Amino acid sequence: MYLFQMITPFTPGASLAGGVLIGLSAVILMAFLGRIAGVSGIAARLLGPMSSDAASGLAFIAGLVGAPLVLRLACGALPPLVIGAGNLALVAAGLLVGFGAVWGNGCTSGHGICGISRLSRRSMVATLVFMGMGFATVFIIRHAI
Repeated sequence: MYLFQMITPFTPGASLAGGVLIGLSAVILMAFLGRIAGVSGIAARLLGPMSSDAASGLAFIAGLVGAPLVLRLACGALPPLVIGAGNLALVAAGLLVGFGAVWGNGCTSGHGICGISRLSRRSMVATLVFMGMGFATVFIIRHAI
């Protein structure tokens, strides 16, 4: 048995719909505000001195946080959430992801979605690095521990 055992169901319809909505939100943000939909950058701008685009950043983050509430209202319930890690592992993972987003000057949404679609070499390299590290982490956790 694995230390962390997660079974992820195959949901091509929901995955496609989610991908379309993420892409659409990135296009809308770029078209109307000229901004890259990098969640770590949007969140970081909200932590510093408030700027003129703070309202759009707050709205974007509110949409991310509020989406499960909309899903619950629409469907009557949320899908079950099972986290196979303890609090210490979650805190460590969050810190590592935060450090990686700062060090890589972006995250999966900024580099992986917006950067690759703009054919940015830097974003392609960044995405390959963080996806590779994710694959390696899963392999190590499942096979070496």
